[in-house]
Amino acid sequence: MVAKVVDLRSDTVTKPSDAMRAAMAAADVDDDVLGADPTARRFEAEMAALMGKEAALFVPSGTMANLVSVLVHCDVRGSEVILGDASHIHVYENSGISTIGGVHPKTVANNPDGTMDVDKIIAAIRHRGGALLYLTTRLICLENTHANCGGKCLSVEYTDKIGEIAKSHGLKLHIDGARIFNASVALGVPVDRLVKAADSVSVCLSKGLGAPVGSVIVGSKAFIDKAKIFRKTLGGGMRQIGVLCAAASVAVRDTLGKLADDHRKAKALAEGLKNIKQFSVDSASVETNMVFFDIMDPRISPDRLCQALEQRNVLAMPASSKSVRFVLHYQISDSDVQYALTCVEKAVEELLKGGTKFEHLTNGTTKHSYGH
Repeated sequence: MVAKVVDLRSDTVTKPSDAMRAAMAAADVDDDVLGADPTARRFEAEMAALMGKEAALFVPSGTMANLVSVLVHCDVRGSEVILGDASHIHVYENSGISTIGGVHPKTVANNPDGTMDVDKIIAAIRHRGGALLYLTTRLICLENTHANCGGKCLSVEYTDKIGEIAKSHGLKLHIDGARIFNASVALGVPVDRLVKAADSVSVCLSKGLGAPVGSVIVGSKAFIDKAKIFRKTLGGGMRQIGVLCAAASVAVRDTLGKLADDHRKAKALAEGLKNIKQFSVDSASVETNMVFFDIMDPRISPDRLCQALEQRNVLAMPASSKSVRFVLHYQISDSDVQYALTCVEKAVEELLKGGTKFEHLTNGTTKHSYGH
């Protein structure tokens, strides 16, 4: 018998539900590059309506969704985008906006809550009168929820304010909404209202929502028409993607109502971790499905802790050289949370005794496995 694994590495690790697999098997499909896949077209229309935008486009990944969005908004060489210094686009997406798009990132420091100071955003905008010497600012990017800031939510008031700034300066606003539904649920704000100020939004289907593959981009019809061209250029034009869209449709239908429970279990996990004196945990800062904690004892490293946990079939990843991240998802139960806490306590005890050996570890956890 294979022992159950409690996988807290990311909410990307969920397996397709039986309902998703059934929908995939039954999907009505055709060639999407030719615009003929009925399931894809129906799902894109549903997502556009849900997000309050004119149109949507399915793409293979969140990284491609953000890259395509930046390329559409910054299709003139010498463009610059303002974004957070800890944002996923800037840190974890292989600098695609620069290496592929020739777009320069102008970083502004992210605050602990995921925001950027409004005055610093305004100061970063290039004046058009300096175009002879400087790049031209064309885009501002926000991230909601903000992964590197503990899954924090950006408020609708803040997003609206940045939208006003963008509009007043002739710029566009893109939201990396990989976990935008988590933010919507946590804030109690309908998702279409939360992104109303945005010209485009990327939505990951394989994170909190639990679909096996894919993201969608939403925006105006003109934006999506251009996005289709860039998707094809990047190799993201696929054929019978209705198979994937069918699973994603089930994920949206079945998992949205479970996100609040993910948040509750994350809070419970954080409260339990607070009882371990070698850790520093701010449970009050847990807003969605992510729990970050710092290790205060120099005898315990994040890598060694994750390795010790793996020996007990609890999977996690370091968040930095001094911290670890746990991510909850709908396939983690309350009993899984309690089991994980028990294993963390035992792992800490063993590490402090110095008696743990690490062999045959297979989950791919490394010192640099951050950002998922």
